[in-house]
Amino acid sequence: MPDDFDIESQGDHQYVVRLEDQGETVETWFRLTPEALDKLGADDEDEEDLVRRTVTFLSKHQDVADFPDTVEIEDVIASYDDYLDYMNS
Repeated sequence: MPDDFDIESQGDHQYVVRLEDQGETVETWFRLTPEALDKLGADDEDEEDLVRRTVTFLSKHQDVADFPDTVEIEDVIASYDDYLDYMNS
């Protein structure tokens, strides 16, 4: 679980996330699509919260240092069977 992280909107459904974990800073881009928002039952106003919850979800499945440079939310939906349930809980 990351000790701390900041989310910064980059426009066009893109966010840069800077995570601090055990003294290490990791920067990862998160991208949402309108299709991903639909699958999550969300709209544009929910994007930052979705990114925040996705960071928390992914950190339960892998070390922050292993986060890819870019996380496509569509790929997270396709790769993790429990993601949609987690996001809707």
